[in-house]
Amino acid sequence: MDARAARKYAQLFVPKLFTVLRGGYGWNDLRADTVAGLTVAIVALPLAMALAIASGTSPEKGLYTAIIAGFLISALGGSRVQIGGPTAAFIPVVFVVIQKFGFGGLILCTLLAGLMLIGAGLLRLGTLMKYMPQPVITGFTAGIAVSIFSSQVKDVLGLTMASVPADFLERWTAYAEHLPSTQPTAVAIALISLAVIVVLRRWRPNWPGFLIALVISTALSVSLAWPAETIGSRFGGLPSSLPIFAFPHIPFERTRELLPSSFTIAFLAGVESLLSAVVADGMIGGRHRSNGELVAQGVANIGSALFGGLPATGAIARTATNVRAGGRSPVAGMMHAVFLLLFMLVLAPLMKFVPLAALGAVLLVVAWNMSEVEHFRHTLSAPKGDRLVLLLTFGLTVFFDLTLAIEVGLVVATFVFMFRMAEVVEVNSGIHLLDENGDERAAGDDATQRERLPPGVEVFQISGPLFFGAANRLDDLLDQFRLPPKVFILRMRLVPIIDASGVHALQTLLARCRRRGIVLIVSGLQPQPKRVIQQMALNPSEGALYFVNDYEAALALSRQLVDATVTIAEVKTE
Repeated sequence: MDARAARKYAQLFVPKLFTVLRGGYGWNDLRADTVAGLTVAIVALPLAMALAIASGTSPEKGLYTAIIAGFLISALGGSRVQIGGPTAAFIPVVFVVIQKFGFGGLILCTLLAGLMLIGAGLLRLGTLMKYMPQPVITGFTAGIAVSIFSSQVKDVLGLTMASVPADFLERWTAYAEHLPSTQPTAVAIALISLAVIVVLRRWRPNWPGFLIALVISTALSVSLAWPAETIGSRFGGLPSSLPIFAFPHIPFERTRELLPSSFTIAFLAGVESLLSAVVADGMIGGRHRSNGELVAQGVANIGSALFGGLPATGAIARTATNVRAGGRSPVAGMMHAVFLLLFMLVLAPLMKFVPLAALGAVLLVVAWNMSEVEHFRHTLSAPKGDRLVLLLTFGLTVFFDLTLAIEVGLVVATFVFMFRMAEVVEVNSGIHLLDENGDERAAGDDATQRERLPPGVEVFQISGPLFFGAANRLDDLLDQFRLPPKVFILRMRLVPIIDASGVHALQTLLARCRRRGIVLIVSGLQPQPKRVIQQMALNPSEGALYFVNDYEAALALSRQLVDATVTIAEVKTE
């Protein structure tokens, strides 16, 4: 890599913070970013605690994540207004990892995911995220929403049960068994919290509904002495000190077992952060650096893990709140982390009174927003293949495992795509396309073009990409002739790309032609197919294979070959 290419490559990872500061940053910008950071911190405070509890750990872990990872994502990321922290998408996978491997296993998972994200960014895979099939995203997002909803039933109903099973069916079976232990005060707190959030969203959408709901429900619970489980009764008091570097026991010997979960965390972090960045671009009219964003997400996840936090990514709702609050630069996200730290230091003694039923109500709203019911219903009206991918990904996410759901969803989506692309490819003997660069004839000449073929010459045309999903279309071409021709013209001007399977199909066709004494002429190769065919050493062979520029040249060569064949036959007869 020369110096110019190296500089261009390095530009992909320059944080937007540097770009903003280099372009000029004044007091007005700082004031706007400070107000936006405070607004987002107020929104993020209850979410961070609720997400941590739903993930099967203590609430301060969510705060540590929002502080450490949130600061790093904004400081190093490729988006101007991205807000990072824990999100609902991680809840199912984090919950299962903690249950199976303990919190040390989650730390290792998060570290591995961070390294994967850094590697993906350095390999410039960020631009590939936009090709993620929408039915897969919609399916696992809706499935995660259902999982979050089902995980909150215990706290919302106040059920007396030791633990919540990770498996979906086992979880609901346990709920049914413990339903008689429902606590009316917990249900009342959850309903009051839901009512406050819904009313504020309708009449005062700019107000921090989650935080106001927690304050009201906590005040009612304390003043009326309602017997409801709180953060303090389950987890004890929150720490009112700075997050400290902590390196718990990490089961490195179980790295192989944790790799699938690490991949899932990295995948979710990459997809959600880049989706959030795209949404932010649309709101501010900017353009993010996708690969730089992935590297920042990787560093942030490693930092969060080393301080005892959870996986983190860009949060769409908090990023949108930042934009609406007037955030102008990454400084707003950094200020959001600073304000969260101040809240934790100052309000920690009061947070122990927050009812878990109120936090459960917050997550029920998060799950509803995440489900995107209208979008799910709209995707169900898509073609059969998309519906299959959607329902399969959704079902596997809910009933089995998010990692399995993503893997199967992507594989099935790939096969659906291959099938559709193969259906697009046409191999026919008619000439139906307009003239282009001298290879194709005008549509009005269609009826006469086959009449122009010399006796003993046949022609077929391929239209569309000749890749592994469509390569078998060439298998039975020669079987369509009652008598084998002397020369076979294969027109490929309308083949934009070819892969190794396509070249192999051409080699197989050539071998069959040789066995039958047929000369193969390939006409009109485009640059990419020509380059691949040369790289794979499918070279011209005298009397067997010829490559010509266009159809006219193929006709002229076929006449010469037929005439030569006839002359040889006459000489042998004499």
